[in-house]
Amino acid sequence: MTSSQIKHFNYIFTGSGLSALMTVYKMVLSGKFTNRSILLLDQDVKKTNDRTWCFWTKEETSWDSVISKKWNSALFADENFKRDLALKPYQYNQIRGLDFYNFVFEELSKHSDITFLNEKVTDINELETHVFVGTEENRYTCDYLFNSIYTKAFALSQTKYPVLQQHFTGWFVKTENEVFNPEEATFMDFSVEQRGNTRFMYVLPTSKTEALVEYTLFSEDLLPKEEYENEIQIYLEKLGTKNFEILEKEQGSIPMTSYPFWKKNTKRVLNIGTVGGWTKASTGFTFRNSDKKSSELVEFLLNDFSRENSGSLRMTMFHKKNRFWFYDLLLLDILYRHNELGSSIFSSLFRKGQPAMIFKFLDEETTLIEDLKVILKCPKVPFIKALFRVIFR
Repeated sequence: MTSSQIKHFNYIFTGSGLSALMTVYKMVLSGKFTNRSILLLDQDVKKTNDRTWCFWTKEETSWDSVISKKWNSALFADENFKRDLALKPYQYNQIRGLDFYNFVFEELSKHSDITFLNEKVTDINELETHVFVGTEENRYTCDYLFNSIYTKAFALSQTKYPVLQQHFTGWFVKTENEVFNPEEATFMDFSVEQRGNTRFMYVLPTSKTEALVEYTLFSEDLLPKEEYENEIQIYLEKLGTKNFEILEKEQGSIPMTSYPFWKKNTKRVLNIGTVGGWTKASTGFTFRNSDKKSSELVEFLLNDFSRENSGSLRMTMFHKKNRFWFYDLLLLDILYRHNELGSSIFSSLFRKGQPAMIFKFLDEETTLIEDLKVILKCPKVPFIKALFRVIFR
C-alpha cells in the first residue's frame, strides 16, 4: 500500500474492549460526531462470551437492556462471620460479555462512518499533524488516537507504585441439587484458605442450581490453572454438591495499581480503559468506572471541538487525579507488602459498615466526611504506616 492509499480517519481506537465500545457508542448516541470517521481495530472479533461484568447502580443506565440478572442482596463472609447486605438503594447487576458486544455492534453497524476491522495493531507512531497506525495487514492515519491495548511494561518497569493482579478463574455450573440462593450474590467469601494471600470466592447465582463461581485473588503472582479449579471444586462441595456440569469457563487477570498511566497521554494519543487508569485500582472493578470515564471523554471531546482549529484537543488535559486515587494507593501499598491482610481489611469494612455508603465510596461519590466514616472502620495501624511510607517515599 503506498502512502497515497493509506486511509485516513478522524479517530482511531486501537483495541475495541469495554472502554472503546462504550466511548464510540456514546459518541453515536450524542449525534454530534456524524461528520467524523471512526475506525476500531482489534485482533479479537468479539463473537464469544469471554467475560462477565458486574456493577452496582441506583439509577437507569445505557446498558439496562443487556443486564441478565439483578440482585438486591449480597453476602459477605470470612472464616468468622457472615453478613447479608441489603443493597438498597443500589442493585448489583450482571452483564455477559457477548450480550454487550452484540448490543453495541448492532448500533454501530447502522452508521457508515464507523468501521470495525479485525486486525492486530503492530505500530503506533505519533507525528506532528497526525498519528500513524500499522497493523499486520494495513496502514492507517488519524487525527487523534484512543489506545486501550495494555502494555505490562508500563507499570512493571517501575517500583514507585505497587502492582498487584486481580486474577481469577470462574465456572458457570449447573448442579444436580439446589445449593444457590438466586436472590443473593456472594460479593466476597473469605472463608476459603488464605495461604498468605487475599483470596475469596465470588458467586453470581441465576437459579437454585445455576451460578458463576469464581475463585479470585488480589495478589502479585498468578497461580497454576489447576489450583484455581481445585478450589472451586472444594467450595462447591462445601456448599453441598458434588455432582455438577460445567457449562462455561472464564479466566482473567486485571492489573491493580495506582501507576499514573495518564502521564503517557500526548497531544494526539489518549490512553483509555485499563491502560488509561480507568480500572478502579483498589478493587479491579472496571464496568462502572469505564461507564463514567467514557461519558466524561465524550463530553471532553465535544467541549474541545472549539480548540481543534488551534491544532490540538489537548489530550493531556483529560485526566484529573483525585483523593480516591490516593486512598487506593494506600490500600495497594498495604496489600503489596502484607497480602495476607486483605481479608481482615475488607471484613472490618463490611462487618458494620453501611453497604450503600461503601458502594458510594467505591464509586468515588462520597463527601470527605463520608470518606472518613468508611475509612475509620478499617484497621488503623496498617493505613497509618502506609500513609507515612507514601508521604516520605
